[in-house]
Amino acid sequence: MKHIEYYFLLFAFLAEIIGTVGGFGSSVFFVPIANFYFDFQTVLGITAAFHVVSNLSKIALFKKGIDKKLIVYIGIPAVLFVIIGGFISKLLNTRFLEIILGVFLVTLSLLFLIKKNLIVKPHKKEAIIGGTLSGFVAGILGTGGAIRGLTMAAFNLEKNVFIATSAIIDFGVDLSRTIVYYFNGYITKEILIYIPFLVVIGVVGTYVGKLLLIKISQDNFKKFSLFLILIIGVITVFKTILQ
Repeated sequence: MKHIEYYFLLFAFLAEIIGTVGGFGSSVFFVPIANFYFDFQTVLGITAAFHVVSNLSKIALFKKGIDKKLIVYIGIPAVLFVIIGGFISKLLNTRFLEIILGVFLVTLSLLFLIKKNLIVKPHKKEAIIGGTLSGFVAGILGTGGAIRGLTMAAFNLEKNVFIATSAIIDFGVDLSRTIVYYFNGYITKEILIYIPFLVVIGVVGTYVGKLLLIKISQDNFKKFSLFLILIIGVITVFKTILQ
């Protein structure tokens, strides 16, 4: 027990709550946070395992409706390309990946903050492209939820439907990359001790997020989430450069 990073678990809990309410998924926050405690390949492994439980919780708590078309158009390409991205991640320099992650978070957050009315056409082609990009980025960097969230936002889904549909897609993505990361050697004995804690965090954090989602304006909370993503991205870039 003395080897457990308790601050990491606290931050993971906060990431799950914010990810649920903000609609981006917890990996946007969880990956850069975990990166302060583990090497990047281990971060990929622990993120995938955590998200399997996290998404099951979301499916159970936000089960008022599922958009089957989006699951097909976004989910299938996402699952296929997360496998490709997962294998490619083993070939790339981890320090280089950390810098890419930081730049990715900064760029994406600034894009959403500046282009407040950014629109993605709700067509089949855009859905497939969004699924492909989100899966590939998730495989390489550990987080692609923001790309998928932008794509799905174009369909103007009711909040519960949005989160449940996204969770089903994310579940397929995370289960696929968990298997790939396991064979890559990313899921080590070091992180197994955290799994029981992360299971509880995934369930409780999602539930707290659901309660907050009822009381807080989605638009205002997303702005708050984007500022947090920006800050985490900047810290990640500087931390990697200074190392």
